[in-house]
Amino acid sequence: MGRDYRALDLGAYCNVDVEHYQRLAEQHTGSDLEERLEPPVGRQRFRGLPMQIGLVSGKGDCFIAPGLLENQVLHEVPVGRKVMGVIVAHVLLGTDLWEGAPFGREVARYLFHSADDTTVDVPIRERLEIGNIPLPWGQYPLLCVPDRPSLMMDQHVGAFVDAGFRQAEIRPSSPAAYFLWFWRNPRPDIPLRSISIIARMQGLIIAGITLSHVPEDPLRPRTRRTARILVDTASDATTTTPIEVRIDRGLVTYPQPLPPLPLDEGLPGYPGWGALASDGGSSAYVDIAALPSAIVTVSRDRSVLGRARWKDIEAGGHATSGPVRIELIDPGRNWVQVTVVDEATGQPVPCRIAFQTPEGVPYAPHGHHSHVYSGLQNWNVDVGGDVKLGQVTYAYIDGTCEGWLPRGPVIVDVARGFEYEPLRVRTTIVPGQRDLRLSIGRWVDMNASGWYSGDTHVHFLSGQGALREAAGEDLNVVNLLQAQWAHMFANTEDFTGQALQSADRRHMVWVSQENREHILGHLGLLGLKRPVMPWSAGGPGEGELGGAVETTTSRWADAAHAQGAMVVLSHFPTPNAEAPVLVATGRADAVEMFNQLAYEHIEYYRYLNDGYRLPLVAGTDKMSSSVPVGLFRTYVQLGPDSAFTFDAWSDGIRAGRTFITSGPMIRLTVDGEAIGSTLHVRAGATVEVDCEATSILPMHSLQLVSRGKVIDEVGGVAPARTLRLQATVRIDGPTWLAARCGGPGYEPLGHFDQHRRGIMAHTSPVYVATGAEYDLRDRATSDYMLSLVSAGREYLRSASPQYPAGTVTHKHGRRDHLAYLEEPFIEAEQRIRARRS
Repeated sequence: MGRDYRALDLGAYCNVDVEHYQRLAEQHTGSDLEERLEPPVGRQRFRGLPMQIGLVSGKGDCFIAPGLLENQVLHEVPVGRKVMGVIVAHVLLGTDLWEGAPFGREVARYLFHSADDTTVDVPIRERLEIGNIPLPWGQYPLLCVPDRPSLMMDQHVGAFVDAGFRQAEIRPSSPAAYFLWFWRNPRPDIPLRSISIIARMQGLIIAGITLSHVPEDPLRPRTRRTARILVDTASDATTTTPIEVRIDRGLVTYPQPLPPLPLDEGLPGYPGWGALASDGGSSAYVDIAALPSAIVTVSRDRSVLGRARWKDIEAGGHATSGPVRIELIDPGRNWVQVTVVDEATGQPVPCRIAFQTPEGVPYAPHGHHSHVYSGLQNWNVDVGGDVKLGQVTYAYIDGTCEGWLPRGPVIVDVARGFEYEPLRVRTTIVPGQRDLRLSIGRWVDMNASGWYSGDTHVHFLSGQGALREAAGEDLNVVNLLQAQWAHMFANTEDFTGQALQSADRRHMVWVSQENREHILGHLGLLGLKRPVMPWSAGGPGEGELGGAVETTTSRWADAAHAQGAMVVLSHFPTPNAEAPVLVATGRADAVEMFNQLAYEHIEYYRYLNDGYRLPLVAGTDKMSSSVPVGLFRTYVQLGPDSAFTFDAWSDGIRAGRTFITSGPMIRLTVDGEAIGSTLHVRAGATVEVDCEATSILPMHSLQLVSRGKVIDEVGGVAPARTLRLQATVRIDGPTWLAARCGGPGYEPLGHFDQHRRGIMAHTSPVYVATGAEYDLRDRATSDYMLSLVSAGREYLRSASPQYPAGTVTHKHGRRDHLAYLEEPFIEAEQRIRARRS
């Protein structure tokens, strides 16, 4: 590297020190300098280029200030060698651009004297060849650059105040103290004898001069190119630790993992629904914008694995160093307009889409992210419009998008909810191509038969963003919930108390809220016209630090019901201290499942077995871009002749006409009666059960459940897209029947969202009565409920945080706050005991 650039020692010509620099920098009004500048001195590297500022020790005079006297000619700085060019680190101090300093004023003239007695005279002009400090935003010079380049932000460490910048990834270049200007020698075959300077203005500081011996512009890296980094696992076995890539003269993006196989050649996953993520230990890609002389360094755990010069990689297409192979995989690119149409109508259809090269490099539509939040977890920084499923990042589009696509083979992945057949296709982009047209088709239309889908639990999207994503997922209803996490309140500005609807009226977003207490439980209050406050209680992580239990989930439910809203037990049964209170007193309108886990079903079946009618709903609890809205959704059958409205959808839930799904469409009838119905038969009679599941995603098992037990099942080891079960069931007493489908043995196969949720579906029950009324009892459940109610009361009295009596006036206005909190628990206890008598 020493042969490429050589820093001149200007120590003999320096005539001012660091304090002089600082005084000049402070000689202006309206300064935006927050602290005194500490210009770097001694041996330095700016943008990978060596520079010596004053003496190596950095002591004494460090700068040349030829402008102390106007038009002063500095004694010539000898060079005496052939050079391709000269880099000058300089700056203009003491002027204030906020006061309208003229653009292009001549600051100095630099004279480059060749050995043949010819001279090149170059004017140095303000905001062209030289920049000012302080530097107001947007007033960058045009023909020179700051001494510090743009930098990728540290992915894992940084100041709290920088959190908002993380999505940008890059911290733009800004001067530490100088600007770098490059003079390209028009006659590099003739030795450059010396350089002299004529000052035209005071305030000029020359910090350093470096000679270039390579045919490149050291301040203008080439545009970015994509490179694949391969690490030989036989030589480097620690493949689970991500690699690190650095470059000295340029910019390199974060390494992102590449899959072991192309997306369409056996990579575990489903078309349109992501793929298993790679750890990036042995294969990753980066984008590099660099000088030809730059050195690319690949490391792991701070141990260097290999190095290569960028010009060698570009010249040969690849380079190998130790266990590392660096390959260019940049075939060129076209700006392409993409249209995805519904094959039935020929019109653009909202969907989500992803483009990848066979190597796995993503090309996101313009305005979208190839890696949401740099590929890191992004709780509460969900940017909207993008979602990541394992190895694949999708963009939500309205049916059209545009942006760069690589020339050659491109794998396109398209999906639109569960009612469209997803698309995964390999196409080829040829030079000159500017358009790409794709089509997807609907295999079932649930709306046509009166079923409307919804996600009961979504966070952190904007209202309009949620509407866009709902259309892309063919989801009819999004319940976007404002909520509190300690000192943070989310989606406050989105609350309107009414539905936000798409132009075609097929998709709606209702911003309501999730109210939360970490022991008592979480409630989804759906369809609120007014907020129910406080949103959270009990201290972190729900309420504020040191906060008290100001209310109960029962009181929140009462407030919601008072305005006609619906109360859902969120991600049932966690937390669940007050769940039996809400169920026993009729305050819970539905139970929300969050996943396909045994304890969720056990708890749900327990309440059904004691005769409680609890409609089943599903929500994603989406809090990041690693979860698609509607991945776990509720289908609701509207009433006869009902138009699609939020009220009609809510009424369908209350009536129990629901099934939940993460893929399959499931149907159940009992003697012809649909989900949510109550069927009356005599004890000992038989009923005919018909259930069917169809899916774009593989299933293995369809089961019929009665009183929590599987009483019939079809399926096997091989995956299926259609399963049907018909059975004759003897009814010996009141019971309930529900259908469910999923993976082998009803174990999840797994989506590629952050929770790895299973591919499954589950209906709400059909209730079967053997008397005039549906009257099912289970003493074990009532005992369980009473024990929880008692424990909840004990928590309120003995363990819950409370303000000292007499120090606060609560919202309810009553003197005995604990009595207020306990009342719903006492009511529940009385009702449970009454049912047992």
